[in-house]
Amino acid sequence: MSTPTVAFSELSKNSKRVAETLDRAQRVHITRRDGEDLYLTTARHDQQREETADITARLLAALVRSDAGEQAILRALPSVFPWVRHLSAEELKEFVAELIDATFDAALLDVHTNLHRVVVEWRATARVLADPELTAQLTRRLPDEDHGEVTAP
Repeated sequence: MSTPTVAFSELSKNSKRVAETLDRAQRVHITRRDGEDLYLTTARHDQQREETADITARLLAALVRSDAGEQAILRALPSVFPWVRHLSAEELKEFVAELIDATFDAALLDVHTNLHRVVVEWRATARVLADPELTAQLTRRLPDEDHGEVTAP
């Protein structure tokens, strides 16, 4: 189901109509010219999203506690994140551990930026590893010369 979109001015002028749309859709995208867009949602919809995140985090954590579950997650990851094929086995395990921790942060602490950061950073790592020239440039030995202390900005 797609999320209906209305302008902020529509919300202020016709709030009853927007509320009726919200009752049907459970979530409305509010566009603003002077600021970041908003989402208006019902309390029930928000609680269900929180419960979904909590269940997902707990399932992932329970799966990695067993060898069979860990193997299942490692086999499933390329379907969710195709770029993980560029990570080593050790990097893949590190990614899974960080992914689970960040998923718990989202579910239990309502902190979603960590999950986004983990995915963005590991995808960037995979992008570098996918390019042999770039990998060689970034992993070459640095000169032994000392340029002195780095001062704080």
